[in-house]
This record gives sequence, C-alpha cells and structure tokens, in this order.
Amino acid sequence: MSGSTGLLRPPQTHLFFQASEEASALTGALRVAEVRELSGFDALAPEWNALVARTDDQVFYRHEFLRCWLTHFDPRAALRVLTAREPGGRLVAALALREERTTQFGLPVRVLSSPSNPHSCRFDMLAEEPSRAGEAFLAHLEKDPDWNLLRIADVPDGGAAWGLLRAAEARNMPMGTWLSARSPYVTLPPTLEGWRGGPAYNPKALRRRRRRLQERGPSSLVHVSSREGLEDWLADGFAVERSGWKARRGTAISQDPRTLGFYSELARLAADAGYLSLYYLRLEDKTLAFQFGLNYGGRYLALKPGYDEAYAQLSPGQLLTESMIHDCVSRGLTELDLLGDETPFKSEWTDQVRVHRWMFVFRDTLMGRALCSAKFRWIPAARRMVKRWSPTH
Repeated sequence: MSGSTGLLRPPQTHLFFQASEEASALTGALRVAEVRELSGFDALAPEWNALVARTDDQVFYRHEFLRCWLTHFDPRAALRVLTAREPGGRLVAALALREERTTQFGLPVRVLSSPSNPHSCRFDMLAEEPSRAGEAFLAHLEKDPDWNLLRIADVPDGGAAWGLLRAAEARNMPMGTWLSARSPYVTLPPTLEGWRGGPAYNPKALRRRRRRLQERGPSSLVHVSSREGLEDWLADGFAVERSGWKARRGTAISQDPRTLGFYSELARLAADAGYLSLYYLRLEDKTLAFQFGLNYGGRYLALKPGYDEAYAQLSPGQLLTESMIHDCVSRGLTELDLLGDETPFKSEWTDQVRVHRWMFVFRDTLMGRALCSAKFRWIPAARRMVKRWSPTH
C-alpha cells in the first residue's frame, strides 16, 4: 500500500457490553445480526447474491467468490459476517468480516478484516442505502468491546463501504485510509473503427510483431469458457504463467497450493455459472501468452496474465491483449478491466483508472487512538525523516 490520508478525532466515551454470537441491534429500523459459522454464511447464498444484483453487481462480491476465497486462503476463519434486515426480514445490507489476532507496533490487536487479499481484486460492503447500513453496523460494533480495528481492503472510490467511514467520522472515531491501487480499465467502443487505444498505444509496432509471429508459423486466439478440457487448459496456462519472472519472484499461481486451489476452483465455478473467459495466444500447438479472466456484467475482468519469456521480443502479452479487445468488442462487452495497479504494460491501452483504498476504523479507546496516530502520523513521519536524511537523497 502507498500513500495515506488520516482523520483523527478526539476521544468519546461509550458504554460497551459483550456481544453474543446471536447479538443483534435495532438501529434506524434495521435489525443487525452476526453470522459466525460457515454453515450460516452458506445459508445466506441466495439472499446474498440477490443483494449483490440489486446494489453493485460485481463478481468479486458474490457469495461463491467469497466462499472460494475462504476455502483456500482462510478455511479456519473466525467469521464475523454482519447482516442488516428490514422489519419484514428482507436482507438490505451485508459485510463479510473475519476476526484476526495479531500485533501492531508491539501491541496485541484484534482486527475485524475483510476476507480478501490481492487475488480478490476489490472488496466492498453490500448495501441498498450505504449511509444507513454504515450507521447500523457501527452502532452494533460499538457495543462489542472485543475488537480494536476494523480494516477493509481495496474498496473502490464511491463504494458502499464509504458509508461506514462517514458513520465513523460522524461518531468522531479514529480513522483513515491508504491508497492501495489505481486499477486501469479500458472503455470498449461499439466497434473498432476509429479506436485509438491508450496514450502509449502503438498499432504499427504491434503489427510488426504480429507479422514476425506469423513468419514463425500459424498463430491463433483460443477462448475457453466451458468445462470441456478445462483442466488441461488450466494446466497449460498456469505453466506459461510460471515460465518467467513470476516464478523467480515466487508469485506464480502454481507455486502456492492455496493460490492454485483458488484459481482452479474459481475457473470451475465460473464455467458452471457461464462467466469463465480464458484466452490463449497460440503459435501452432504452443501457448505464448495466457489470460485468466471472467466475463461478467458486460465487463471482461483480466485477473491473471502470463506469457512465455522465450518469445518476449514478440510482445506476446500485448498481442494477446489486442486480440482480446477485438474479441470483447465483437461480443458486445463495454469494458476491459485490467485490475491490479498501474503498470507500463497497462498504460499502453488506457489512461483511465479506478482508485481503490484500504479503510481503517479504530475503536474509540486510548489504544485505538494510539494505533491510529502511529499508523497515520508517527510511522509516516519517521519514513519521511529517514528518506530526507538518506545518503541517496
């Protein structure tokens, strides 16, 4: 994470009580309850996905995506899933959290954190009315003394979780945000006629590389969206993704059993649900570049790319991206979401970005205020001092 903005507030006294697993609160006519068992979370699946569809219909927020993440990255998670219902029982807001015990600045800390990591791409609270839901959830959490920090990762600007931050600010709770990613995206035109690409787009250079590729033999674009032959296609793509710098850094999908399990199961789930979309650039029977992606809600979501570095001079990753854009336009998609953070590779295609931030709300106690000050004042000040006096500056 890089960059920060902090909002620190004066102390405020609250009356706390121990919340039980069935704890609930009435706030603004919303009934807030917690789900702490995986079976209870699974039971929410139909309502959860219906709420996603009504609010911000993104695959990263769907129940099966979160369930897949929990299965592979934190199977023993201590869940603290917040739900809010209207008096009639309709689910109108939800926030998936898990409880972690860790240390920060040498102090033992209980964190309520989003079930997410860089493979999640983005995360958010689900809410028909974000401000109302944020107020209800914070009112509920304030009655529970067994947490020090609420931490939600990779929330897009304008996301529903900003309702939580506004509610925390209104309560004068210590809080702040970190910039986590500026995710590039390409707005796709109805047709390719007149399309200009991004600020660094160089169609002439790509045409030269494509001609050089064709000189080596017949090339093709392969699109995989079903279960047929899926395991073989995944193995092929993961092998290509591991063939270069990712393997040297230890970040390739197949180098971590948890990551491999996550993407393999996600591919199967997406194939069954009809939104799997894998692309391969092939030279005869050899894959030169691979893109693990999903086709959801009119967007192509490019989760994981990879290319064979033995063909780096041909820019197979860029050739694949160009072919993907052509195919996505032909399928009527309106956006290519490149996800992750800005890179020179992505800037060739667009200068549009979505800003994502980490959100931090600290319990309004002496410890919470100290943790907030350390994170948003003392540590950044110390880093600036070190940078200022570094021999390289």
